[in-house]
Amino acid sequence: MKCISYSLEEVNKAVKWILENVESKVVLFHGEMGVGKTTLIKSIIKELGITQEISSPTYAIVNEYEIENDIIYHFDCYRLKSVEEALTIGIEEYLDTTHWVFIEWPNVINELVPLKHTTLQLVCNEDNTRTLKIMPVNNK
Repeated sequence: MKCISYSLEEVNKAVKWILENVESKVVLFHGEMGVGKTTLIKSIIKELGITQEISSPTYAIVNEYEIENDIIYHFDCYRLKSVEEALTIGIEEYLDTTHWVFIEWPNVINELVPLKHTTLQLVCNEDNTRTLKIMPVNNK
């Protein structure tokens, strides 16, 4: 397991570290409400080359961004109540890809997640810094 701590002002340091250390383009983001998952993902998306406005997919469930030679899918599964609901939006097609897939609140779709994925655990520390752990690639 790899780990980094950073302040909110150092989010770009964390982003570069993530992109250097993830072993899969399917990345699951775990952490409590308000810990900064969306902020972190928005910063990653910017680092990958998006210059347009980046919004949270809380209501849309998924946002799609095109970058040079690739696509980024950003999911927020918080509002999904079941795997069946995820299937109705065609989530399997998004997950069966070679593109970047960032998923917030992935627990409801655990059984659909590809074998090769990276799990990030984000925690808020008492001093308001964040600790980010990259868990080993899960091959189920």
